[in-house]
Amino acid sequence: MADLRINLAGIASPNPFWLASAPPTNTGYQVQRAFEAGWGGAVWKTLGDPIINTSSRFAAIHFNGQRVAGFNNIELITDRPLEINLKEIFETKKRFPNHAIVVSLMVEPNREKWHEIVKKVEAVGVDGLELNFGCPHGMAERGMGAASGQQPDLVEAQTMWVKEAATTPVIVKLTPNITDITSTAKAAVRGGADAISLINTINSLAGVDIDSWNTIPHVGGKGSHGGYCGPAVKPIALHMVADCARNPEVGVPISGIGGISNWRDAVEFMLMGATGVQVCTAAMHHGFRIVEDMIDGLNNYLDEKGLASVTELIGKSVPRYSDWGNLDLNYAVVARIDTDTCINCNKCHIACEDTSHQCIDMLTGDQGQSYLQVREEDCVGCNLCAIVCPVEGAISMIEVSGTDAPMTWNERQEAIAKLSEGKDTTKKEAV
Repeated sequence: MADLRINLAGIASPNPFWLASAPPTNTGYQVQRAFEAGWGGAVWKTLGDPIINTSSRFAAIHFNGQRVAGFNNIELITDRPLEINLKEIFETKKRFPNHAIVVSLMVEPNREKWHEIVKKVEAVGVDGLELNFGCPHGMAERGMGAASGQQPDLVEAQTMWVKEAATTPVIVKLTPNITDITSTAKAAVRGGADAISLINTINSLAGVDIDSWNTIPHVGGKGSHGGYCGPAVKPIALHMVADCARNPEVGVPISGIGGISNWRDAVEFMLMGATGVQVCTAAMHHGFRIVEDMIDGLNNYLDEKGLASVTELIGKSVPRYSDWGNLDLNYAVVARIDTDTCINCNKCHIACEDTSHQCIDMLTGDQGQSYLQVREEDCVGCNLCAIVCPVEGAISMIEVSGTDAPMTWNERQEAIAKLSEGKDTTKKEAV
């Protein structure tokens, strides 16, 4: 059995599965139940000046029979007094000394305010702090959360203020509601961040009730944008984690967040550079016991791969993630249809004919049977037919060898530039 222990910027944890700062970490009772179930750590629901929450506050997107494909909330930070939270944090850490307890914090951009709350929280024995620069609703309208997290100078300054007072590791939680997340990641590092976590929720409106015309959710007939999370945001989160992991100017450990629902998702985030992961929506959907399957699945996976420690996964796929201009333009794959497996639903033919490259033919065999066949010379390897096919293995994407040497778009542009320079030189010499 592999070693699942991780250490995120000095914060030790028995496994890489943490609960994110959210409703599941609102009280000591909840966090203690989570640790009993097997979670390695928890980021306590954001502390600051207690607020008043609304009712209702959650909504979900169900898609194609899957419940909670996406989750939307307009809930804010803690609505409980700071003293009660601190008392419960102290009691929880005393009972579970080997589990990671990180506390999320949010106050207005004021140096003294940050110093004050940092000292109070660290006094009860936490393992680390997470600065919430990502909440996209409610708090942002008050100049906090994403309002701070979208401004690199404020991210840098506030991180610096916290580091002036903190004695435990400081994690900066980044907002995805920004053009380039590495700009704020680098700002956090300049401010002294020991690690970053991402992503926080994405600005969203879950939907509109077409009968009542109310937004979903609504509060007495009025709605607001909220934060979107859950499985639907995973590709966005994975991209942003990877962008930070491959940027040498970031260079600090990453706690991955966003749509992580099972051990496979966790492996993907760790391969793309995360040291550990944080989970929220899946726990809200299925309860704390899901971590048992996560731990078992991860253990089995590591054993199958012959890896002694989960930390061996960290960043292994980062070198394979690059910009489009570095991809080989001469690499080629084509689709091939297994006629024995194909059920002749014709979805691939329709998709290719209507929206792709018209390279799948409907043919008739010697016995009068109909079948589908790809004209490989016209196939561009877009994957669409394999994606829409409802039968696993009926369509395979096969690598085909070409006669041309590998050539990226960047290399091609360089070659064209050199060729142009050569022509210009020739002209000058001729003159």
